[in-house]
Amino acid sequence: MKTTVSFAAVLLATTALAQAEISDGVVRIGVLTDMSGPYSDFSGPTSVEAARLAVEEFNGGTNGLKVEIIATDHQNKADIAASTARQWFDTQGVDAIADMTNSAAAIAVTTMAKDLGKVTLMTGPATTELTNAACSPTGFHWGWDTYSQSVGTASALVGQGLKDWFLITADYAFGHQMAASLSDTVKANGGNIIGDVRHPLNTMDFSSFLLQAQASGAQVVGLANGGTDTVNAVKGAAEFGIAQAGQTIAALNIVISDVHAMGLETAQGLTGTTSFYHDRDDASREFAQRFMERTGRMPGMIQAGTYSSVLHYLRAVDALNSDVGADVAAKMRETPVHDAFAPNGRIREDGRMVTDMYLFQVKTPAESSGEWDYFKILATIPAEETATPLEQSTCYLVNG
Repeated sequence: MKTTVSFAAVLLATTALAQAEISDGVVRIGVLTDMSGPYSDFSGPTSVEAARLAVEEFNGGTNGLKVEIIATDHQNKADIAASTARQWFDTQGVDAIADMTNSAAAIAVTTMAKDLGKVTLMTGPATTELTNAACSPTGFHWGWDTYSQSVGTASALVGQGLKDWFLITADYAFGHQMAASLSDTVKANGGNIIGDVRHPLNTMDFSSFLLQAQASGAQVVGLANGGTDTVNAVKGAAEFGIAQAGQTIAALNIVISDVHAMGLETAQGLTGTTSFYHDRDDASREFAQRFMERTGRMPGMIQAGTYSSVLHYLRAVDALNSDVGADVAAKMRETPVHDAFAPNGRIREDGRMVTDMYLFQVKTPAESSGEWDYFKILATIPAEETATPLEQSTCYLVNG
């Protein structure tokens, strides 16, 4: 007896098979970030919107995948981050967690995710521990870290003859790592760290720290902090006339929203390193325009990195038609990263996504053509120079 199978039936069966590869029929990504604290301006709600822009650009991929974004505030507390991640993984069907601004929170979550075979896309935290002792086969550190932010800036300034440094450091893992990377670079290039003072997270008044830096006579005052801490420190330095008196302020973790908050009168002349600038090329400008329409502001490297990591993850899920964490992570590692954030990115054995970065100086008001035209790009730092050399890695994925 001849059996006739309609095209519609074949299509239905194929679609059902495709859906069966995705748990719950939905690819669910959680954005775990600082929604209201010192880092919320450069990540937080706008990082969530960046993830949503990635989902919209992905547009279901070739398999017509359904994707959901959920988000919450970890309050910069590792225990809250870990308990939230556990709940997401165990009861809400979350397949991957993105952003995770705050180094301690990121270490806690990626350690848990490693044990559960879940993917972490870390764009907000900076500690190099995430690709060293805390590395994971399903964990990815996207585009920047304490090494990239300190080495490029320090090398450039010491090369200009500014050899004596005083550090103002945030007193937790992120600040400690950044200060250590910077100190190593300064010393390796013939410079000196002549003073170092640590401050609590979310400090409002930097007067005592800045007075110590001023009294030290250091040529460079390095700010190994971020978010509102950097903004408050730079504003305080301007009030004390530190730059006007001849000391250079190096903001190691300054992002474009910090400059926007301070204004060019205060921020002009600051030197730093970034993995993204919205006016780099046509692709970056197109993404930035979509982000501007959604949020009313230009994206910085954290928001752009969140967009990139989520998009790369979704492309890997689509290529496999599966959200099994270990398989997706392997696919991500073997696939080049190419998007508006990273035109030439790749993922190393330790999970670090590297791409070209840019040494910049904040423009003077006279140099700027208007709002968000803030950076002069001084040099391109090749991707291979933006992360700790693999021969120095303590990640078991590198060293067997």
